[in-house]
Amino acid sequence: MVSKSNESALRRAALDYLARREYSFCELKQKLHAKFPTFKIESIHDIVCALREENLQCDARFVESYSRYRKSRGFGYKHIQHSLCRKKIEKWKIDEHLVADDPEWIEIAVKVVRKKRFGRKYYDINIFERSKITRFMQGRGFFTHQIQKAIDLSNSVDLE
Repeated sequence: MVSKSNESALRRAALDYLARREYSFCELKQKLHAKFPTFKIESIHDIVCALREENLQCDARFVESYSRYRKSRGFGYKHIQHSLCRKKIEKWKIDEHLVADDPEWIEIAVKVVRKKRFGRKYYDINIFERSKITRFMQGRGFFTHQIQKAIDLSNSVDLE
């Protein structure tokens, strides 16, 4: 059994983490367990469950925040979805905020291609450069059709 003062210290630490950014349920439990290794896992779980019931911890908010941030950093659907799955977010919560065929992914891909440019000021992309861009973008989590569309759109606009 955890004493009242230990329980409040645990809750205070959880609230401190949540004040800085959103955390998934499992992430928050891991952070608290790392900070308070002497506490039982059940005690930590109970505190995080209480925070969830009070709507102070919410996986849906975490998914929204995380996906918005990763999109702004130029990552695609597959990369973000995989990262969220590794953070033990349920698939249905991910699907509420991420749609694989959203046209926004192509816009993001175009920005990434234009930003990278791969050493070229003008975009007459040969097969070697196209495959280099494709490999890079696949690593970023974009689908092949999104990558090809982004390359074509980047090719059609002369950027100075």
